[in-house]
Amino acid sequence: MYQKYDVHYEIDDLDRAILNILIKDAKTPYTEIASQLIVSPGTIHVRMKKLESLGIVTKSTLIVDPVKLGYDMTAFLGVYLEHGSDYEQVVEELKDIPEVVEAYFTTGEYSIFLKIHCRNTQHLYDLLNHKIQSIKTVVRTDTLISLAESIKRQIKV
Repeated sequence: MYQKYDVHYEIDDLDRAILNILIKDAKTPYTEIASQLIVSPGTIHVRMKKLESLGIVTKSTLIVDPVKLGYDMTAFLGVYLEHGSDYEQVVEELKDIPEVVEAYFTTGEYSIFLKIHCRNTQHLYDLLNHKIQSIKTVVRTDTLISLAESIKRQIKV
């Protein structure tokens, strides 16, 4: 369940350059990356396979704008559990709620910190009362409504 972060992989400047191009636009063709970096497309392909096998690149995803799909509200929920040991079971139940887009096991007051997307306040109310707070070991939640997303980026390589 938990990821290990004790292994550090050394990547070189070419790997960093490839990653930075793809972080800006993951649809950039390998031939275009190769042309920018003055290497062969085969080199880009081999480097990407290496980065994937090392677990540095874990997947490619499509990013959908939830607002354009009618989800005009983003909220963050601090979830209090009866027992911290209930975390894995609660996360399994949260996976069945499509509006929950991120979940973190945290220190401090909350056992879990969630990011959710909702259509409006009624949708948020329904999610809280009928889905999230109805999970057996959830004691209570604190809700923070996002007014704007100011920074969203990948880690710089």
